[in-house]
Parts: sequence; structure tokens; C-alpha cells
Amino acid sequence: MAKKQDIRTILKKVVNFEDENHNPSNNDSFNQVLDRARLGRRGFLKGSSSLAAAAMLGTGLAFAADSTKQTQKAAKAATNLRFNFSPVAKSTTDTLVVPEGYTARVLLATGDPIKSNVTPYKNDGTDNDFEVRAGDHHDAMQYFGMNRAGNGWDPNSSDRALLCINNEVCEDLGFVHPSGPTNYGPESTEARPAIEIDKEVAAHGVTIVEIAKQGSTYDLNRDSRFNRRITATTTFELAGPARRSPMMATAFSPSGQQTRGTLNNCGHGYTPWGTFLSGEENWAGYFNRREDDAVRTAKEVAAFKRYGIGGATSGRYNWSRADATGNTDLYKRWDVSKTASRAEQDFRNVANTFGWVVEIDPFNPNATTKKRTALGRFAHEGCWSATPVAGQPLVFYMGDDARNEYIYKFVTAAAWEPRDANRGAVAGDKYLDEGTLYAAKFNDDGTGEWLPLTLDNPNIANYASYDFADQADVVINARIAADAAGATKMDRPEWGGVNPATGEVYITLTNNVSSSNGRGVKTPLDAANPRYYAEEKETTISQGNVNGHIIRWRESDDTPAAMAFNWDVYLFGAQADAGENINLSGLTAENDFSSPDGIWFSQATPGLLWVQTDDGYYTDATNCMMLAALPGAVGDGESKMVTNKAVPSNANADQQVKTYVGQAASPTVLSRFLVGPRDCEVTGITESPDGKVIFVNIQHPGESSESVTDPAQFTSHWPDGGTARPRSATVVITRNDGGKIAV
Repeated sequence: MAKKQDIRTILKKVVNFEDENHNPSNNDSFNQVLDRARLGRRGFLKGSSSLAAAAMLGTGLAFAADSTKQTQKAAKAATNLRFNFSPVAKSTTDTLVVPEGYTARVLLATGDPIKSNVTPYKNDGTDNDFEVRAGDHHDAMQYFGMNRAGNGWDPNSSDRALLCINNEVCEDLGFVHPSGPTNYGPESTEARPAIEIDKEVAAHGVTIVEIAKQGSTYDLNRDSRFNRRITATTTFELAGPARRSPMMATAFSPSGQQTRGTLNNCGHGYTPWGTFLSGEENWAGYFNRREDDAVRTAKEVAAFKRYGIGGATSGRYNWSRADATGNTDLYKRWDVSKTASRAEQDFRNVANTFGWVVEIDPFNPNATTKKRTALGRFAHEGCWSATPVAGQPLVFYMGDDARNEYIYKFVTAAAWEPRDANRGAVAGDKYLDEGTLYAAKFNDDGTGEWLPLTLDNPNIANYASYDFADQADVVINARIAADAAGATKMDRPEWGGVNPATGEVYITLTNNVSSSNGRGVKTPLDAANPRYYAEEKETTISQGNVNGHIIRWRESDDTPAAMAFNWDVYLFGAQADAGENINLSGLTAENDFSSPDGIWFSQATPGLLWVQTDDGYYTDATNCMMLAALPGAVGDGESKMVTNKAVPSNANADQQVKTYVGQAASPTVLSRFLVGPRDCEVTGITESPDGKVIFVNIQHPGESSESVTDPAQFTSHWPDGGTARPRSATVVITRNDGGKIAV
């Protein structure tokens, strides 16, 4: 008989793969991969003083071949920005707080219909048709302006648009079920009701909806032909070097050309040709594997361990065990065990078909969605493009969101041709399937280098711990390739953003806390990850890089495809009263924060940057938040010596680390704009091209609730209020006087 289980007991057993470490490499022992001349920190910036002084520009992609005048105009505009709002105070209330003079309203929440003939969401767990409803756990999103004909992309349209929204997971607590999930979690080996599995699978993926301007805000057009869901059952083409690899062969696609579903869609990006890029993040936690390592090859076992797929797990949701008849492959496909004589007869390789950047053409519902394997397989957050320049290769930056993982970039083989700007996913075939994947090495002197992840790199070709067969093997096991290359272990690389005026790149490093192998425990400190300290929250003491930081860099010669760069730390997260060795950025009560996650640059307001948090360490003082920033540029601060007390990786002795810190974060350049409801993560932001409306996602409010049926035990009732079950939602924020947001 199916068993109902205590929700909190289950959740304690559901692995948080962001916090797990599956990186055993000791990259500090590797020599430099390439013999390059290092650039002096100040010498690198010489000749670029006008740009170094400029604030950051937005993520709007420039398609002009000569962007010099545009760059100068944007840089000048950025220096004149001032905030037009008063900082929002920290809050632990169950409300969404925005500045006085602003209004926030819910546009689309979990379960809301995306078609006009679908009934309103009951929010009691009885609705089962998530294929025509908004998915769960709203995450990254992108506004795609629509042309007047209503059939294509217009990046300048503020009247009508398609909104692409990632739906990262289905709520672990089980608010989408009447009484919570049955036989759920990685330890369960009993059958689950197929109706529950089907609902959870459909709640994952991406939601695409059309929106239209109504007065000063936006409403959904539920009659739009573009409205649709992409879920964990959607068929995807595998494109790039791993396509047709024997390592991608499954019973569903013996030739290794297709797979079904996308999972854990977290960060995003968009391309110069108007398509949506969605990153598959914690996909490794979804698969059943209950077999002895002895039945698999040494390479298979190494890959499983490196990506965190154990030999005694049913996966996060136990999806492989359904009480179903008929097409049971829909459930068996979540089992990566060796159950047949050949790979084409089972799903032993199916995990290799996840962990990619997914490309979706929002304006072409009939286009085949594709997984772009040239960009590497890991726990993707998003994929952010540098400003395209005619005649030069395109460059995309990515982060691997797990402790001690790496920052990557992909340089296309093809040079950009502006005529491809309106070709949709067809252009993706040209640019995203061939190129070179790199991993970043951050040197202690403030310089850095990009290490190629190819078999031409002798450290990869001759790696003793794993014998790479070909380039398909390299991209499928990109983490192992980055280990071999000698990349720098980072503190959970998450979201990124590129300044198209200066080319500088920002990546959030959320935190690195662990009692066993976190930063400063087994993972040594370095200049790019320089802090180890203890922080107390209620009765819990956390140690490591508790509050996270944001790193940034400038490529050599302002060329995104360059092999060298200069870096510094834009901001260190901290409590305002934490002391000078922790609060290195000089945060105040108006802007102190912890665990930076989402980061996004405005295209409508050059120089405006948004920072969002996903925090579990400062939530005794405040819910998660979003801050507005007017950042400077690499090199605008100073070097600092950080004193860390009793560092375990340094034989429990004090350790001093030299790092490079950006300019002090006064409230005039960093200010709290929004605080979310209880237990939420603030994640995902996009805007109308005129800068007068922003869209922000509030994810998993009430996630610490002790029950899904007793409203008295809910920690949040947002957004519906009363005794309602909490839901993730997209909100629309406008300024009451109709002006631009924040400035």
C-alpha cells in the first residue's frame, strides 16, 4: 500500500545538490596550461580609463558593426544616474515590500491557466493539467518584444511581448497534491501514484505566455497561439559534438540524437537572434540508481561520482517507480541503472542527455527545441552573451552552481553576421554547435586565463584520472575536463551578466559552507575566494564563505574571445556589523545582504544593475531581497589583506589572503529595492524596453512549512493571503508616476 510520509522527514533526505561537493580534484597542484604573459593589473587598464570610470551598461545586445559611438553614449549616460527611491528596510513579514511610490501586482502564479478554456487554479492540490498551466518554482525569465505583425521578435517593442519563464522544480513540500506526495524521496523504493508523478513532471520546464500593455502595466493574453509549456516530457534534439555519441544512446533514441524532457531550469540567457536559453541545473538528483559499481565501467563510475549520481538513490522524486501500465518508459527513463545487455535497450545513459543549455525559439511553436552540447554538461545556471560584433566570434559565459565548481565560457567557431539577427533557432545551429569551451583560472595577482577544454590541451589528453575518448566525452564530462585543465574552484558560480559597453563580466558566487569540504575546510582559500569565517544564526553556526560574493573581470584588449583577463571582487555579501575582515565592501543597513544569486543588467537604463538573493544565513534578520546597483568597473577599488581566523585548511591557524575589492558600496551606488515574503527566493528579472516596467519572480514562499494541509503550519500564504497555500509567482512592478524604474 502506498504510504504517506511526514513532509519534513522526507525533505531532510532530499539532497540539495547546490550544496553538495563532488569535486575531489586538487587543482592547486596543476601547472599553467598555456605559457602566457601575464598582464599587470594597472597596465591592463591603461588606455581604457574612460571605460574604467564608467558604470555598467545593460544586457541589451548591440547589433551594429561599429559600436564606438553607442558605447561612449551609454557610458556617459551611466555616470549621470541617481536612485529615485528610498532604500527598503529589511523585513521578515509575509509581504512583498517595494519602495514608496511603486506598485507590485501578481501577473502569473503557479497553476494559473495559460489558455482561456482552462479553469481557474483551485490551489488545493486537485488540479492535474499542468501542461496548460503555469509551472512551479518560477525562476529566470526573459521579455521578448513582439513586432506589430504579431509574428516575430522586435527587441524595442514595449506594447506586446512573449515572456519566457523557467520553472525550476515542483515544490518539495507537495502543495500541488491534496495531502502532499506519496512514497517520495531518494530513499523510497515503493511505487508512487502515476498521477502524482505526471503532475510533478509537467510542473517542471518553461512557461511561455504572451503579454500586452494595459495602461501602465501588463496582462496575459490567454488566447495567444504562442502560449505553451515545455516540460520534462517534451522531445529535444541533441545538437553539437555529443550528438550521436554512443554515450547518449538510450532505448528512446538508440542513435543518441534525441531525449525527452528538460529539468531544473534555473538561470537563462538570450541570443542575438532572439531565442531563449535555459540552463539545466540540479538535474543529477532526479535519477534512480541502485546498483553495485562493479556492474559499470570505471569511466561510468567516475562520471557518476563526479556529477553526484550515487549507487543507492531513488532520485529526488522517485519518478522511476509508478503504479502505471501502458507506456512505462515514461517512468523507466528516470532509472540510469544497467538493466539490459546493450545501452540501446535501457536508460543507463539518460543522465548524459541532461545538464545542458537548452535553446527555445519563443516565436516558433513548431521549432524543435534543442540541447546545445558544445556548451558543456554541468549544473548550469544560465548562459550570457557578450555584445556581438560583426566579423568576430560570439562569446557566452556560464557558471556551474555547486560548491567548488567552475566558471566557463564558449567561443563560437563562426563569426557573427548581423543578418542572422532574425533567423531564430536556425542561427543557433550555425553558432552554438561548433566552437571552443573554456574554464577559468583566477590567479592570485588579479589576472586570469582561459583554459581550453579540448583534447589539444595536453593536461586533458594525458589526464591520469579519466581517459577521454573524444570531444563528445569532453563536453559530456566537462567537470572532469575542467579538473584536468586546472581551473579554479569557485564558491558556487551562479548567475552572470555582461556589460556590452565595456565587456566586463560579473558572476555571483552564492556561498561555500560545509562542515566537511567547504571553503577553508578542505578547499583552500585563494585570492578570488578569500574568506573563511563563522556566522551564527539562532542556534546554528555556519563556517566558510557564508555570505558569498560577486566576482567580475575584464577581458584582455576588451576582446571577449581573449585568453587572458583581469579581475576583482565587485561586492562581498555580509551583515553590516560583521567587521572589516568580513564586510570588505563596507555595506550598511540600507544595502547589506547575503548569498547573491540572480544578477541582471538593465538594457533600458544604461548603468543600472540588479542583484537578487537566495539566502539561508541572514534570514533571521530579513527575507530574501533585490538590490539596485550603480557599479563602477574593474580596478576601481583597492587590494586588501583579509585575516581569517583558525582556518581548518591551514592547520587551524590564522591565514591572511590578499584579494582585490571594488569601490566601497555606499547607499548611493547600492540600495535595497525589494524584500520578498517569508521563505522565498527572489529570482528572475526582466523589463520592458522602455524601462518603465520590471518583472520579478518570487520563488517557493513558505518552503519551511511543516504541513501542506494545515494552514496554521504554513510559514507563508503569499500571494493569495488568508489561509491559502503559498505559490511562486511573477510580479509586475511599476512606478506610480509612470517613470523609469529605480532612477
